[in-house]
Amino acid sequence: MPDTSLGRRLDRLPRWSRLPIAIGAGAVMGLGQAPWDLTWLALAGLIAAVALFSATRRPLDAVGVGWGVGLGYFGLVLGWVLEPFQVDAAATGWMAPFALFFLAAGLALFWALAFWGAAYAPPRRRLFALAACWAAAELARAYVFTGFAWAMVGSLWAPVTAIQWSAVLGPHGLTFVTLGLAALAVAGLRGGRRAWRSGLGALLLFVALLGGGAALVPPLQDLADRPVVRLVQPNAPQQQKWDRAYIPMFFDRQVDFTAAPSHDGLPRPALTVWPETSLPMLLDHADEALGIVTDAAFPGEVVLGIQREEGGAWYNSLVLAGQGPRVSQVYDKHHLVPFGEYMPAAEIFQRWNIAGLAQRAAGGYASGPGPRLLDLGPELGHALPLICYEAVFPQDLRAPGRPDLLLQITNDAWFGTFSGPYQHLAQARIRAIEQGLPMLRAANTGVSAVIDGAGRVLQSLPLGEAGYLDARLPPPLRVTPYSRMGDLPALGLLFVLAIAAFLRRGRNSIDGPAATT
Repeated sequence: MPDTSLGRRLDRLPRWSRLPIAIGAGAVMGLGQAPWDLTWLALAGLIAAVALFSATRRPLDAVGVGWGVGLGYFGLVLGWVLEPFQVDAAATGWMAPFALFFLAAGLALFWALAFWGAAYAPPRRRLFALAACWAAAELARAYVFTGFAWAMVGSLWAPVTAIQWSAVLGPHGLTFVTLGLAALAVAGLRGGRRAWRSGLGALLLFVALLGGGAALVPPLQDLADRPVVRLVQPNAPQQQKWDRAYIPMFFDRQVDFTAAPSHDGLPRPALTVWPETSLPMLLDHADEALGIVTDAAFPGEVVLGIQREEGGAWYNSLVLAGQGPRVSQVYDKHHLVPFGEYMPAAEIFQRWNIAGLAQRAAGGYASGPGPRLLDLGPELGHALPLICYEAVFPQDLRAPGRPDLLLQITNDAWFGTFSGPYQHLAQARIRAIEQGLPMLRAANTGVSAVIDGAGRVLQSLPLGEAGYLDARLPPPLRVTPYSRMGDLPALGLLFVLAIAAFLRRGRNSIDGPAATT
């Protein structure tokens, strides 16, 4: 009888067809991210990507498959990158397609390198090596060249209970387990004497991810006696945000929301949160505006985003202000957006008059000293401030001490109205799960949200609407294993597993008998 196994079918694919199929598999993987949230379809795309790798016979072929998968994935998921270039379309619109292609193609190189390395593993351990190398590439993507941890592979579980494993394994541990699941599934589908073992392993791991995740979901908390907070969402489109004709309207809108009566008979908020850069002037010139804002918020205090200048350097900052006005604490954003808030190799780009899209000062913003805690008083506790992009990076939540809440202010008007804002919100949810802490998220155009330590969105304001919401602040949940240990265990584990994949000799394997180099 002819061999009709998946392995044989894949091995017979023409070499020229693998790149477009790989791009398609990567795009299907991307459908697991917001706003699509098609986790099961994304898993199918991931399994297809691993299966394509299993059919490669030369490292160069594996590089092409890995790069193609990455190009399809990042090309779809990062489609919002086109949006910032349309804010001033006449000046920067022409750059948009080039920016998306080169960003997607550049990030895909991390995956191409992982596929290339795994191709050198002994034949029976190539799929095991791919899971380890690919997870290591994702970890590197979060750190190298300041990092870009957007839409990590493990975050495809965000819509389902398996995402709760982030609190235990962290983002990179969950990514490795996800890739290991796909490797086991492919080993089972390829056939061979030990295929049933791999298939059974994949099934058990899948059940553990979903069932264990469900068991890890904490119960809803009693919020009856918790302090009230208010989130303000002005919905200022980026094209109008810095327009002098619109600035007074957006300022008055936020002041009116701040002074408005509380919803549902709740007490006056102990804290009101405005979004990133919600005041249009520098902090040194903001006394009059801050006086109006803090009077409107009385007796509570206000957290808001503002720019400040010190020693010739500009900072994207967050301040805590009370009546007076009295600015009691300042936090400066330290993880800046390359090509947005500053330009790498600025002297080269200046020749073509290209500057950071979001920078407001010549030369871009300066970086703050790093994570710090804000003391919000005995009722609210300590908050870890995050400005926009910083909530994408799990490592940026390694504060000097454990806070009582996470506090993100952001201006997602840059991201458009389709995928970017929802992906940013999904990553905020995952940060809350990893740390076991509630998050207050004030976004200029949305989605503003109160998120508990299990990643549940308790209340939110829709994207593209102006308004405010009052909510009781959830208390902190458990101290999670990931919040204690960070990424170091995942790094050590991946190092050991990579060595085992390439150097260990033995008869057992998840790869089945077919693949060869």
